[in-house]
Amino acid sequence: MLQNVAAVLLDGAHPFELGVICEVFGIDRSDEGLPEYDFAVVSAEGPKLSTHVGGLSVSTPYGLDRLEEADLIAVPAGSDYVRREYPPELLDALRRAVDRGARVLSVCSGVFVLGAAGLLDGRRCAVHWHQAAELARQYPRVTVSPDVLYVDEDPVITSAGTAAGIDACLHLVRKEQGTDVANKIARRMVVPPHRDGGQAQYIERPLPRSRCDTVGEVLAWMEQHLDEEVTVEQLAARAHMSPRTFARRFQQETGTTPYRWVLRQRVLLAQRLLEATDETMDAVAWRTGFGTAAALRHQFVRALGTTPHAYRRTFRGPEAVA
Repeated sequence: MLQNVAAVLLDGAHPFELGVICEVFGIDRSDEGLPEYDFAVVSAEGPKLSTHVGGLSVSTPYGLDRLEEADLIAVPAGSDYVRREYPPELLDALRRAVDRGARVLSVCSGVFVLGAAGLLDGRRCAVHWHQAAELARQYPRVTVSPDVLYVDEDPVITSAGTAAGIDACLHLVRKEQGTDVANKIARRMVVPPHRDGGQAQYIERPLPRSRCDTVGEVLAWMEQHLDEEVTVEQLAARAHMSPRTFARRFQQETGTTPYRWVLRQRVLLAQRLLEATDETMDAVAWRTGFGTAAALRHQFVRALGTTPHAYRRTFRGPEAVA
């Protein structure tokens, strides 16, 4: 059942992430035949809360007792949620909600509130890729998935940064009330009902650099010749080492193997070409050393969780050249 929804806030709440929840569940669209949710914004720290936007505050008459009747409790992101302590009353309320069969949903750093309540233990969860390592450090019993937009481990749903909260909310609507309802809400919001891929396509991964000069020149040469097939033996010869010594030094200084390094740089180059040019998939495949569009697609999906065509549409719009 999904009818009674509460968004719970702490000081420093992020308005956009709160707005995502309000947009999906807080607007009455019953005149269009869509469900009307009994929605409330709840404060865990007094009737008036600050936000991370200068001068903007949120006032609400609802306290934590409002959570006792909610089918869904949504926790948007907030400033310093990674480091702060949370009111014990809030954590108890979240635990009671799950115990009685309600769902909890987090957007971005709101996942740290669920972690503090112990609701992530033994579960897989999503979080903004920038905070994944810290979440895993604080909660070692949690399996952090930094490359996905959201994770549904019913009754705990977690989503990655900012707009991924839309994906998670629409997923829950689709699951409980059907595809037609979710699609109509998405159409009103002017967002896709479902996005391809995951966070991986949005993560900036700078080119790895050597920590010393042993393989630095070889790395620079490899960057300029990604369209060529080269062997470890050829690379070792350029570095004036034996293949075995070169492979060991490469691993020590880059943290990966020559094959994986080249593969990652080819995907990065393909991303840049798809974002900035109208080159065909065959041309992109040739320039990046994948050879064929089929090989490009295979490696792109493995690395980023989405196809080259979908990636180009995401970053250049629906009219982008296929």
